[in-house]
Amino acid sequence: MTCRAWLRGSAVVGALLPGLLAGCSTERLVPPARTATEQLLISTAVDRAVERLADALPADGAVYVDPGNLEGFDGKYALGAMRDGLLRRGARLASSRDKADTVVEMRAGALSVDDRDALIGVPSFGVPIPLSGDVNLPEIALFKKDMAQGVAKLAATAYDAHNGALVKSAGPEHGFAHKIQWTLLVVLTWDSSDLMARGTRPDPAPWE
Repeated sequence: MTCRAWLRGSAVVGALLPGLLAGCSTERLVPPARTATEQLLISTAVDRAVERLADALPADGAVYVDPGNLEGFDGKYALGAMRDGLLRRGARLASSRDKADTVVEMRAGALSVDDRDALIGVPSFGVPIPLSGDVNLPEIALFKKDMAQGVAKLAATAYDAHNGALVKSAGPEHGFAHKIQWTLLVVLTWDSSDLMARGTRPDPAPWE
């Protein structure tokens, strides 16, 4: 190759390089610490427990819902759900204890998710390879049921805001929600859940 040809080739590569680099850009999304499915499982279970709990609590006069025993994101959702439930039953919410006729203290025994699965087939396992370490062979699922269940256990104590006398002890009430992932003959997969009403998803699966 002559020097002139080499220079022409270098010029072409130099002209194309910025475009090639631009065409290779990628976008990375950083997932949140908790999945939407986990949040839906817990919040749906909370909604179901709160509905029964609110039915048992007094809704007369001004009510202050004490948030002291409900911590974290799920606790805040349970607190908001209880306030909403009492409002829908005719209560007036007080902004503080000294403006309330009744104080409702909520407590949570469970706000979490259980996972359980059943497999007919061969589970994933590691095979030792000399000088390379273990190689994990994939699972072979002739039939698999993988269920995640949201569990909420909530209780509440209502007492007189002025003298501290017991008005009503309610609960514990339990709420449950589930999502099940099914696998058949390795490649056929579908899911079912009670998290959303039919038609809620923007692009529902054919089996829904």
